[in-house]
Amino acid sequence: MRLDGKTTVITGAASGIGRATAERFAEEGARVVVTDVDTEGGRAVAEGIEEAGGEAAFHELDVTDGEQFRAVVDAVAEDHGLDVMVNNAGTGHPGGSLEDLDDEIRDFVIDVNIKGVWNGCRAALSHMKAQGGGAIVNVGSLASILGLPKQAAYSTTKAAVLNMTRTVAAEAGPYGVRANAVCPGFTDTQMLEGYLEQQDDPAAAREAMAAEYPLKRLGEPDEIANAVLFLASDESSFVSGHGLVVDGGFSTC
Repeated sequence: MRLDGKTTVITGAASGIGRATAERFAEEGARVVVTDVDTEGGRAVAEGIEEAGGEAAFHELDVTDGEQFRAVVDAVAEDHGLDVMVNNAGTGHPGGSLEDLDDEIRDFVIDVNIKGVWNGCRAALSHMKAQGGGAIVNVGSLASILGLPKQAAYSTTKAAVLNMTRTVAAEAGPYGVRANAVCPGFTDTQMLEGYLEQQDDPAAAREAMAAEYPLKRLGEPDEIANAVLFLASDESSFVSGHGLVVDGGFSTC
């Protein structure tokens, strides 16, 4: 098992990529700490892992609250240590031009997508540095490397996540800590469903979106979770500061 005996904290783990990652990590022997603002969904994920024979716990966590984030990570680390931090929690916004995007929506996206990852890295680093190792995996996006039209705030924040990851890798590497990012293309999650529901014809919009990919389909959460697993495991022991694009070939076009 690739994460046997390792303690992992995953944000936004009540659904989508976070849930798939939590379940995949548990299959690989990790002790999984599921965190989310969605308490019902988060508890369900943790309970499902335990029912399947894994080890999991749930902590309610608003990633924009730095003090709460630190308290959760400190408690986990004190009891079990901290081997892997996955900063997955993120949010999007309705499509629209930069000049038309509401300031409150912009600020909320920045708070979750940038400050949330910042808070997670900061909370994890002191423990990982002290113990001489650890792996941080931040979930970016295809928007980390491409400026998506009508997604100015989202694209800005996800680009920041990738460069933040590189900075953390440079700063923490001497302490044995690795930091990498996964940059998924459009993945079949609740966030994507929310975006599609805003379109005039959601089914047609989904079909058109899939047609833009060389593989002619959207990604599945499990496929992104496998990439996160690789970066979290010792199989990637000499990989740090990298943005792993998992986009079905979209960025090659």
